[in-house]
Amino acid sequence: MIENFPHHVFREYDIRGLADGEITPQFSQALAKAYLKFLPVNVDLPVVVGRDVRLSGEKLQTALIQALLAAGKDVIDVGVVPTPLVYYTVFTQATAGCMMVTASHNPAEYNGFKMMVGKQSFHGEDIQKLKDLMLKVQNKRMEEPAAVRCGQLQHLDMRQTYTDFVVQDCPLMRPLKVVVDAGNGPTGLLAAPLYRKLGCEVIALYCEPDGRFPNHHPDPTIEANLKDLSDMVVLHQADLGIAFDGDGDRIGVVDEKGKIIWGDMLLLLLSRQLLKQQPKATIVSEAKSSQLLYDDIQSKGGKAIMWRTGHSLMKAKMKETGALLAGEMSGHFFFADRFFGFDDATYAGARVMQLLAEQSQPLSTLLDDVPKVVNTPEILVPCADEKKFTVVGKAKAYFAHDDCEMIDVDGMRLVFEDGWALLRASNTQPALTLRFEAKNDESLTLIRDKVMQWLAKEHSE
Repeated sequence: MIENFPHHVFREYDIRGLADGEITPQFSQALAKAYLKFLPVNVDLPVVVGRDVRLSGEKLQTALIQALLAAGKDVIDVGVVPTPLVYYTVFTQATAGCMMVTASHNPAEYNGFKMMVGKQSFHGEDIQKLKDLMLKVQNKRMEEPAAVRCGQLQHLDMRQTYTDFVVQDCPLMRPLKVVVDAGNGPTGLLAAPLYRKLGCEVIALYCEPDGRFPNHHPDPTIEANLKDLSDMVVLHQADLGIAFDGDGDRIGVVDEKGKIIWGDMLLLLLSRQLLKQQPKATIVSEAKSSQLLYDDIQSKGGKAIMWRTGHSLMKAKMKETGALLAGEMSGHFFFADRFFGFDDATYAGARVMQLLAEQSQPLSTLLDDVPKVVNTPEILVPCADEKKFTVVGKAKAYFAHDDCEMIDVDGMRLVFEDGWALLRASNTQPALTLRFEAKNDESLTLIRDKVMQWLAKEHSE
């Protein structure tokens, strides 16, 4: 029986909440039993289970495995690893899917789960159906029949197999010096040795796993979290710096001057590299990304698609369109040309270094030919989950009469002659997400004020 069932932890892409209070071993066991209902009944394959470094992770993973085994399902335990290594196991071994115990970049007191059924991300409506199934079983308070057999547990270390794959796939034309900041997550133990095998000189920063995250929050989209990385790159005169989030599926990059290259501009560079090898390739990004990205892809002969934010949604769109590359501002990058199409920050770092090693100039100069614009970072405005989509709907109705184009693939992106504005509901927290871009500061102020003034008025009513 789960006390005070936490409805709000079931998000668009995963499940996340406070460990010990909301995400408990009892919750973990109930989740495992419900998850099994989504697996094909005629497929007798094991489920892959892993966890990140959070202090609450071990007992949650243990409960998960116990429930799966008790139900007669075989389990492959890959241990404490980045989330992408769990995905890699699914794609390279015969498995039924995976359950990863992680809260990604959330603070240390959180935990949760990311799942796949087969090779497909488990998200959206399926997560809500899973919640309904957990509630249905709980409300009946019925004991499930004992399994005919107990599942078998296998411990499998995939790190060497993965490392060999990436080293073979991403050879570097020249050695690089790189600073790696793992944020005390699980990725440091994998990425730092791997990059050394690529021939790099690696300066390891916060690569010791520590579920308390004592040095900084493991989120590379926040500028303050990249300060130590930037300082170390400049101090050691490194070619670049690479940061990872709390479970290793998102990447942050700084150039040799310690300047951050945000996700959309990093995708622009990766797109150029891909289009040299795969002309006319389809590349997907999100509504938050700069117009410069979409224009550059088109100008280089590629097909650019703007889509909804979210790693699960990106992967689904790539499969639908046959896209070979996708990326988000948040640092999720997806390669399907030589990789498996899922988000993997360690692999993305190797691809960035491969790109840089082919150039004779430093990373800071590779965007010099991109037109200059001014833009804001992602702006989060608190808004209750039950209200945020209503606010976006009202904004669409209001601005439909404005003298601009409206793109509504994800919230509302208003396109003006000299810039654009975005307003969308966050899928991961009770907030609205906004971003603005324009050709100059004056236009940026006008565009931003137009939307922010409406939003302030809406919130005051």
